[in-house]
Amino acid sequence: MNNSEIQNIKNKFGIVGADLALNRAIDVAVQVASTDLSVLITGESGVGKEKFPQIIHQNSARKHNKYIAVNCGAIPEGTIDSELFGHVKGSFTGATADRKGYFEEANGGTIFLDEVGELPLSTQVRLLRVLEAGEYMKVGSSEVYKTNVRVVAATNLDMVRAISEGRFREDLYYRLNTVPISVPPLRQRGDDIYLLFRKFATDFAEKYKMPAISLSSEAKMLLMRYPWPGNVRQLKNVTEQISVLETEREITKEALVAYLPVSTPNANLPMLSSLSGGREKSFHDEREILYQVLFDMKKDMNDLKKLVNEIMQGRPVSVENISSVATADTHPYPSIRHQFGAVDEYVSDTQIPSTQIQNVTKIKSQHDIQDMDEYVEENFSLEDTEKEMIVKALKKHNNKRKYAAQDLGISERTLYRKIKQYGLE
Repeated sequence: MNNSEIQNIKNKFGIVGADLALNRAIDVAVQVASTDLSVLITGESGVGKEKFPQIIHQNSARKHNKYIAVNCGAIPEGTIDSELFGHVKGSFTGATADRKGYFEEANGGTIFLDEVGELPLSTQVRLLRVLEAGEYMKVGSSEVYKTNVRVVAATNLDMVRAISEGRFREDLYYRLNTVPISVPPLRQRGDDIYLLFRKFATDFAEKYKMPAISLSSEAKMLLMRYPWPGNVRQLKNVTEQISVLETEREITKEALVAYLPVSTPNANLPMLSSLSGGREKSFHDEREILYQVLFDMKKDMNDLKKLVNEIMQGRPVSVENISSVATADTHPYPSIRHQFGAVDEYVSDTQIPSTQIQNVTKIKSQHDIQDMDEYVEENFSLEDTEKEMIVKALKKHNNKRKYAAQDLGISERTLYRKIKQYGLE
């Protein structure tokens, strides 16, 4: 496709940007539209993956038939088979009549499976049969039904990792991934960030009947350097907040910082943080990084207990062992200190200066060490931390699970499962 054809597609589906990777994704979507090949769209949450199945459907021979979008992560595990494939009367409690599933409703058209990585393994088996033979069975029925549906799926998961962990079937992955489309994150789209900001600012100015906001040169620089972990969705939300709440129409750097969730006093924001094993992590992984910090802190405390025990029993203790506990430079994730100042201060509190090592002998018995073990286990329980985060998110959003799940960065179905697990109903 030439540039004018790609631009026409962008105008039709409301896509803003000139990034080459974005243009390539649109080009692939249009080229594959005329076929019936399965397509897997990958990309971070909030990049706009939902636009591409629409492009594929509207440019295919199926465009006059149904297009159904299904959020697999928002459907409870116990009902998803019924939603997708239908059920017969009496197949389970509450099944008072036969029901058509999405694959029956979309026959001849296109079905978009968003968050396909959240599907239970039993449902993955059923989906694989649809892709391979165009066949399925309703819940509670032994009759085989035929369907002619084009399947387009999307996920923000690392599918290779999900396969290695046994959470996703490898054969289904290759069936879905016949044609892969990768949507780039906003932080990699350069000038598109400012173009999108201007588009959203104009839209909200018209919506709320007020002058459009603009940015000072420093605020624009901050906007361009910020990593946007929530991608286009986050940029749109931030622009709307500023448009409504700020009285001044030219936004300064200081005003913009107040709307960015990560506390970053200067404009030199790191785009990525290099972590162990050569892996690259962005700010959207901050929860995982925090968990890693807690794990490391627990390990340090366990090493300290071991050291204290050896001192009490009169065993020789090497200087290297003391240094490994007392020195801050041994932290395996130095970049975390830059991102999480408050956490770093807490980690620093667990360090023991060498001048105080001799005071460790004040612990008089093994019973004291056991008490320390219980204290550490209580403070560093990931389950307690996770439960507390869920409770706070639910309280913040008045028990609206959809918004609480978005705030926590998990699917609604996963949140539903966690609520049951921790007895928060």
